[in-house]
Amino acid sequence: MKITEYIKQAKGKALFSFEVLPPLKGQNIQTLFDHIDPLMEFKPPFIDVTYHREEYIYKKRENGLLERKTVRKRPGTVGMCAAIQNHYKVDAVPHIICGGFTKEETENALIDLNFLGIDNVLVLQGDVRKPDRQFIPEPDGHSYASELLAQVVDLNKGIYLDGEIENAMPSDFCIGVAGYPEKHETAPNMESDLRYLKKKVDGGADYIVTQMFFDNQKYFDFVNRCREKGITIPIIPGIKPVTTLKQITLLPQLFNIDLPEALTQELEKCTNNEAAREVGREWTIQQTKELVEFGVPSVHFYSMGKSTSVYEVAKEIF
Repeated sequence: MKITEYIKQAKGKALFSFEVLPPLKGQNIQTLFDHIDPLMEFKPPFIDVTYHREEYIYKKRENGLLERKTVRKRPGTVGMCAAIQNHYKVDAVPHIICGGFTKEETENALIDLNFLGIDNVLVLQGDVRKPDRQFIPEPDGHSYASELLAQVVDLNKGIYLDGEIENAMPSDFCIGVAGYPEKHETAPNMESDLRYLKKKVDGGADYIVTQMFFDNQKYFDFVNRCREKGITIPIIPGIKPVTTLKQITLLPQLFNIDLPEALTQELEKCTNNEAAREVGREWTIQQTKELVEFGVPSVHFYSMGKSTSVYEVAKEIF
């Protein structure tokens, strides 16, 4: 079922959802199930599955020269989605990214997902590949999420890359896009970022999931500014409990976000990760309660492959 249909059926009650990472190459599906199992207590209607682009590694040849090799450390997003839907009978939402894929490879992935009965996709530009300093698309790939969105919308109309296909059957994906309460790192300002978000909404996006944030006021302001721009689709907040001391500096660096001073002060008092995890848990419980009271369509947790803190927060709310 489509995300927008779940939200409509909930009639104002906040849903619980979360995101999982594909296991590292060499691990099995049980690694994923062990992460998801505890969270099924809260009856998530959908589970997001991330897609990871290729990375470079360098191997030393016998002659001493280095050979650059492309690897994908977390493959299996399509297979994971099929496994989740089969095992848990809930909707899986694959992330579809620009980076590392040609338009044809994207179309083939979408066809596979459509055959599997996947109803929802989240379209993203994707992360910058290490050690690149900026996003570099594949030859004959998409540079921006808006371009990728347009390809999915075309497929929903039965328009394939091979324009000669006759009587082509359309897909029917519900399409999500990303929103940034603290603006995307490449946007010169928030006004510009909102303009590009409006372009994606006008281009056919059905719902928005935000980047993680730790100050709810930033989400509230973001929603208000979106509404002023005529963006009326659901805006799902994405949040994450702090779990380690190093995340004080790591999260702002990786995701271009701010940590509130009150949270930082409490974390700086912690002498170990267990104490930091407790501070993060309490902060996220209060953050979630406030979001639910605000009337968000769902609270979407970035679990980062670890479900314990998310479980402890969810059991207090859902």
